[in-house]
Amino acid sequence: MGTRKIVKTDAEWRAQLSPEQYEITRKKGTERAFTGEYWNSHDVGTYRCVCCGAELFRSSDKFDSGTGWPSFTAPVATESVESEEDRSFFMRRTEIHCTSCGAHLGHLFGDGPAPTGKRYCINSAALRLDRK
Repeated sequence: MGTRKIVKTDAEWRAQLSPEQYEITRKKGTERAFTGEYWNSHDVGTYRCVCCGAELFRSSDKFDSGTGWPSFTAPVATESVESEEDRSFFMRRTEIHCTSCGAHLGHLFGDGPAPTGKRYCINSAALRLDRK
């Protein structure tokens, strides 16, 4: 059973999102370190995709990576995010997208803490926190 993909026109995304959210999620931008709303948030809840509302990460999986972006050890479910190779800026990284709508979220690195050893480094502007 596959995930239903949310498809909108560029104009529809622009109308729904702030300019910063649009640049990051639809054009693969990156917010400056230590400037996003959630990089230092300790609030409890579920982080959702700002574009489609899909559940992406739990606050219980968030950790302080010292990088200035919200970082998580794992997504809510492996199906919540998809990845692809990113070779921009003369680097080789793994880019992370929302499976439901294709929004660019951030990047995945292999330098996170136990138990996964992974660091999902995510732009705050790509997220919406549902506080519990």
